[in-house]
This record gives sequence, structure tokens and C-alpha cells, in this order.
Amino acid sequence: MTQKKNLSFWQIWNMSFGFLGIQFGFALQGGFMSRIFQTLGADKDAIPFLWIAAPLTGLLVQPIVGYLSDRTWHPKFGRRKPFFFIGAVLSTVALFFAPYSSALWMAAGSLWILDASINISMEPFRALVADKLPDSQRSYGFVVQTLVIGIGTWIASNLPWMMTQLGVPNTAPEGVVPDSVKYAFAIGAFVLFTSILYTIFTTEEYPPEDMDEFEREKAANKGAFSGFKEITQNIASMPKVMKQLGLVQFFSWFAFFTMWSFATPAITEHIFGATDTSSAAYNDAADSVGNYLGTYGLISMFYALILAYVASKIKINRRLVHLVSLMAGGCGFILIYFISEPWMLHICFSLVGIAWASILSMPYAMLSSSVEPKKMGVYMGIFNMFIVIPQIVAALGGVNFLYKLIFGEAVINTMLLAGLLLILAGLSNLMITDRKVTHD
Repeated sequence: MTQKKNLSFWQIWNMSFGFLGIQFGFALQGGFMSRIFQTLGADKDAIPFLWIAAPLTGLLVQPIVGYLSDRTWHPKFGRRKPFFFIGAVLSTVALFFAPYSSALWMAAGSLWILDASINISMEPFRALVADKLPDSQRSYGFVVQTLVIGIGTWIASNLPWMMTQLGVPNTAPEGVVPDSVKYAFAIGAFVLFTSILYTIFTTEEYPPEDMDEFEREKAANKGAFSGFKEITQNIASMPKVMKQLGLVQFFSWFAFFTMWSFATPAITEHIFGATDTSSAAYNDAADSVGNYLGTYGLISMFYALILAYVASKIKINRRLVHLVSLMAGGCGFILIYFISEPWMLHICFSLVGIAWASILSMPYAMLSSSVEPKKMGVYMGIFNMFIVIPQIVAALGGVNFLYKLIFGEAVINTMLLAGLLLILAGLSNLMITDRKVTHD
């Protein structure tokens, strides 16, 4: 059995650095695909449905990739790294070409391919932290990963604004995506590919703990049917903690899907009074929304730094940290409705950033303490169900139905809905009582 050693900050940084590129992809997708959809003529209420391919793909891809990576081993290429590379190549191509879509169906298709490709790389990165670190460093490892994600979110969300400041045109003829967005996606594609390569070249993986047992199980479970059967059995027998975390995840990711889908139309209309998608006023406002969204990435980075320092020194109560963080994010979303000046959005999204940092670290730290090491990949993939199912429900009309039913027709009410959902997510943590899971 391989004895896992405590790793230094920079060793954990290297194994997490590929997430910088993955987050460039997700931040550009989350911050600007709705803008692309609107530019191509999408109605505001139709935007969530155009997003549906992304979570549907994650629902299928992540458990399969997790299952396959658990059964992969090569002395040179490792277990998770082959999937990093495949996902990086496909994601880079999809990210580069997405803003060149000339019709809504092309943009929706680009989003589908992009999300599927990013998912191929993302799940093995989660499993790698659990593979490489002893349980005492799990919280620390996932928090460092969140630090890298925060950096990526902040920079990528600001890229179109940065391009505009450098003189790249921010407007275009009706139905055409501005060059500032195209340049941003091209830079994101480059960063995505190179950062994942950095992790591949700087990180070694441990072999399976019992190679003979690994080979026997691999030989006994060949074929698509065996894989489907095992994934189904693992879903049926998932740990109790995983089910409890599932409810927390449901409310959390429903809230953030609402933000990704509606932040641009809600804020450009409610705060800036801009609705004509071909106008300079709208495109300037949309750039500003990207800038404000970058705030939650920046704050998540600083919050992750604080958590990383604390987690490296003392045991932390993961459940309490997650509860308080989600409640803070919920308040941030609700405040968007009430502010009177655009600069106040920085305050709102700072609170959202606290929630985002916790969402990307605490649930995975709690989960990794309740899962068999040899099934870490497949369970990390299955856990993704609790991320994508709420997004599918939201995309199929859940957002439109709930915000109009509870708060009224105005699109800014989507942010009130997101806030309510994050508060419910925070309170749902109270169901998790296993001390081994809640304390690292």
C-alpha cells in the first residue's frame, strides 16, 4: 500500500493549476454565453433552455469518466492525467470557436461541446486531490484548488472588459458577437490548454494501492454493460452523507445556474437600464457585468487563501464554514435587488464569492472522507449528479416558474430567487451530523 505523504503548498498548487484553465472555460461560459445568446436574438425567458445541454452532458459524462479513470493506470501517463489531456484538447477547440456562432443553434451546440469537454477534465481533477492527499490534508487541498479557481474566475470574467480597454471593438452589427468577446475566448482557450499541460508535466500519480486486485477487478468488469451496472450499483449504495450533501448541492447549484443564466439581462436592465443588445450602452453594461462577476472570483480567491491558512494550522468545522458561507452568498444575491449604484454590485458579489469558494471546497472535502479510495473517481462523478440535476430542473422552466410565482415578472427577481435558494442550501447543512465528515 502506498503511504500518502503530506504535500507542500506548491506541490498541491501544481496538481491544482490545471483548474485555472478549466475555470477560464467555465467563467467565460457562465459570464458571456447568455450575452452571446441575446446577441443572436434569444428572448430572456428562453435563455435557461438554451443552457440545458450543458448540465445534461455533465450528468452523463462525469460518472462515466470517473468510472473509467478509476480503472486506468499507466506507469508513465498515470490514472487521471490521460483524461486531463483529452478534455483539454476538446475544450480548447470548443472555447475558441464558440463566439463565432452565427445562429442560436450553433451557440447552443458550442456550449454543449464545451461543457462536455470541460467535464472530461474536471472530474479527474477532483479525484486527484483525494488520490494524492492523506485525509488530514483534504480540506487544505480542495481549498488550494478553490484558490486557483478564484484566480481563473476573476481574470476570465474581466477579459472582455480588458480587451475593450486595450482598444478592441466592443460593439458589432446586430446579430454579431463583438471582437472583445472573441479575443477573450481565444485567450481563455490558450490558458485552458497550457495550464492543464502544466499540471500533467509537474504532477506524479500514485499507482493503485493493490495492483493485483486492481487488475483482477479491471478484467472482471470489462464492457459497457458492466460499467453501467457498477455505476448504477454505486448510485444505489451511495453513502448517507452523500445524500445529505446532495440537498445542499441542489439548492446551491440551482442558485448559481440562475445567476449564470440571468445576471446579464437582469443587471443590464435593472441597474443600467440597457435592453438593446446591439447598442453601445448594452455592450458597455454587459462588460461591466462581467467585471462585477469577476469580483466573486476575486473574493473567492482571498477567502480560499484564508481557509487554506486556517486548514493548514487547525481542524475546521466544514459544516459550519459551509453553512455560514452559503448564507452570506444568499444575502449578496438579495442585495442586488435593493442597491441604487452600480459600484455596490462589488459588495453583493463579494458576498457571493464567499459562497462560491465554499461550494468548490467544503462539499468535496466532506465527501472524500466518506468514500472508499478505490471508488473515488466514480463517486466524484456521481456526486456531480447533484450539481447538474438542479441545473436541468432550472433550465426546463424551474427558474422562470419560481421567480415569477414567488417574486413577480421583473427579470431582476431572478437574483432574489438565487438568494433564497442559497439560504436554503446553508440551512440544509444542519442535516449533516457525522463528525468524521464535518471535522477534518
